Amino acid sequence: MPTDPKFDTQKWADDDGQFKRKPSSFRDVIAKGGKFAPEKGRYHLYVSYACPWAHRTLIVRALKGLTGIIGLSVVHWHLDSKGWRFATSNDEFPGATVDSVYGFKRLSELYFKAEPGYTGRFTVPVLWDTKLGTIVNNESAEIIRIFNKAFNEFLDPEHAKLNFYPEDLQEPIDELNSWIYDNINNGVYKAGFATKQEPYEREAKNVFAHLDKVEAILKDRHAKGEKYLLGNTLTEADIRLYTTIVRFDVVYVQHFKCNIGMIRFNYPHLHKWLRELYWNNDAFKSTTNFDHIKLHYTKSHPQINPFGITPVGPLPNILP
Repeated sequence: MPTDPKFDTQKWADDDGQFKRKPSSFRDVIAKGGKFAPEKGRYHLYVSYACPWAHRTLIVRALKGLTGIIGLSVVHWHLDSKGWRFATSNDEFPGATVDSVYGFKRLSELYFKAEPGYTGRFTVPVLWDTKLGTIVNNESAEIIRIFNKAFNEFLDPEHAKLNFYPEDLQEPIDELNSWIYDNINNGVYKAGFATKQEPYEREAKNVFAHLDKVEAILKDRHAKGEKYLLGNTLTEADIRLYTTIVRFDVVYVQHFKCNIGMIRFNYPHLHKWLRELYWNNDAFKSTTNFDHIKLHYTKSHPQINPFGITPVGPLPNILP
């Protein structure tokens, strides 16, 4: 069984020391009349609580009331040289589960079932079709769009009407997503996985330049009595940003050396926005598992943290 290429330290970064993220491989959609039709109980979501990309899908699954329609398996927080593994039992570590569909031990087995000659990365999230026994999609940005609309016919009116990518806001959402993804969501990885000083410094400074940009947007929103990036409408732009910001102080500041500042001390409006989402919407709080997050990063990257020591702080993980 081949190991995931991303665990080869030589492939984390190019010759210039810059981290390069590989694209996702499975990009189908769920739609009436298509290969993958909307059905209750047909689809299963594989995630890690530690992974910010998988976290997006968990939030939208919860927000849209899909927990009884789309099954869930959660990998163990530890990522080793063979990739993600499932828990050996549902009691092994709180939150981690067995593979409830096939009983597989490794996420890689799922990829090889979908494509026996698969040579790519074994990433989460995975949206799986239990009827055809294959992967529908493993790109988080597309999975949250699928969850946003594909199953509305099975939902109660309150959940069905929720739309995190409304037509009148699609252009500003896409614009926000583009620079937030490249400079913040992926920016922390470009800083943390850099293998040379110059690209690290450039990327770390760039992360904070764009956090400043978000702070200015939210300062303006809060002055108008609005809560979110695009007013009082919660959109996928908020969801996609949240999964990085909730990890920022507890992991990215120390582990990825993004330590020019902290959200709780240096970004009052971003901090207010973060706590609004976490404390006032259970879909965000219930899917945020700080134990999985901290243990995963600090004990799964021996090249960054060779002794696997997990810092005790900051305390608390998120302020009241």
